[in-house]
Formats: sequence, C-alpha cells, structure tokens
Amino acid sequence: MPNNEIEQRLEHRGVKLTAMRLLVYQELEHARRPLSLRELEEKMPTAERSTIFRTLTLLLQHHLIHAIEDGSGSLRYEVCQGDDDCTLDDQHIHFYCEHCHRTYCFHDTKIPQVSLPEGFQISSINYMVKGLCPSCATHTP
Repeated sequence: MPNNEIEQRLEHRGVKLTAMRLLVYQELEHARRPLSLRELEEKMPTAERSTIFRTLTLLLQHHLIHAIEDGSGSLRYEVCQGDDDCTLDDQHIHFYCEHCHRTYCFHDTKIPQVSLPEGFQISSINYMVKGLCPSCATHTP
C-alpha cells in the first residue's frame, strides 16, 4: 500500500500521523504475516521498544490492526484488511510452526462459524492451528 493510502487510512480512523505510526504500520503491511513486538524491534533497530508498543496499542484501539495469540506467550499483530473497523470477517485461521516459530495467515480459510448459547456475544475469535510448516516438515526427521 502506498504511503499516501496509509496516511489516509490512519487519518480516516482519527489517528494523528507521526513518522513512528507510519513506520510501524508499514512494517506490518509489508510483512504479510503477523509480527511480534520483538520482530518489529528487530526490523526497526533505532526505535525504542516502548514507543513501538505504544504505537501498536494506539493502532489496536483505532481498529487498524488486530492482535492474535499464537500460544507462544506473545501477541502478534497484523493489519486489518477491511476498509472500516476490524470485524469478525477479518478473522481467519492462523498457523503456528512449532519448529521455526513463524505464524502464517490463511486469509482464504475462514474460521468455522461458532454458535454460542443465548446471551453470549462474540467480539473476536482466535483460531490457531499448530504444527510444522512445509519447509520445516521437509527438513525435520
């Protein structure tokens, strides 16, 4: 996504544009997979951890990104694909490789519909499949 589109998206959601907000969003957009705070720190060595974390928190609050739990004890972040707020339609299955510790998005594989008892309302779904990615499966005995 070009910078001017990212800037418009941030402004449309009420986020004041700063260089750090633009950089964090760009890194998430270019990664094409969910990234952890640690991975973002590695990609942005001149940025402070606390600044990156505050930026992620702000982007989450404005529904520009969403966080997923991969079961490793850390959150991973990815850009919401919808033009408006992140919705359940933006949710998709994630795959966590237990060998290389990468998380993959299966955008074309939707989360199965869940029926909850009366009175319960779903706000988000985290569907994580764990195993070995194709690369690790061929290299692991």
